[in-house]
Amino acid sequence: MTHSLAPKGTRASARVLGTLHAEGTSGVVRLQDRYDTGPADLWDALTDPARLARWLGEVHGDLRVGGEFEAHFLASGWEGTGHVEECDPPHRLRVSTRSPDQPDGILEVTLTPDGDGTVLVLEDRGVPLEQVAAYGAGDQIHLEDLASYLAGGGRCEPRSRWQQLHGLYERLPVTPADGA
Repeated sequence: MTHSLAPKGTRASARVLGTLHAEGTSGVVRLQDRYDTGPADLWDALTDPARLARWLGEVHGDLRVGGEFEAHFLASGWEGTGHVEECDPPHRLRVSTRSPDQPDGILEVTLTPDGDGTVLVLEDRGVPLEQVAAYGAGDQIHLEDLASYLAGGGRCEPRSRWQQLHGLYERLPVTPADGA
């Protein structure tokens, strides 16, 4: 499953990368996609603040294990702080997040080599169960912006893209997280 940037209005633009899960009273969004770059390059795009600024937003602080950072994600508008729980380059990154008026969360990214590309799995845990579809749409926009950046493009127009994806995510079943 290679991420391709299809022209607007084509079938690929409606592709859903995620699944939605319930874990107790919280939601879990799990997204998976394949990128046409090696794990080291993809890892660098996920952890280098200068590269993050080109596709995700501003990240300031210490991105090593135990480090704290502040972030503002452009497409979703998320602002908050994070703590690096685990960092195993170029395979696994796990951060806990905290943001005003939102529950604390865990973002975990796993990278797996796949031929000349890399499969990325993102799990967003601790999201409000009643908003799991909205988080799914927002998380997918971030991953699509990553793919566009890696292909030399820019970020999408997030409002219209979120509306399109949110409708698709609302139709997905929410399954127990054990099946994730």
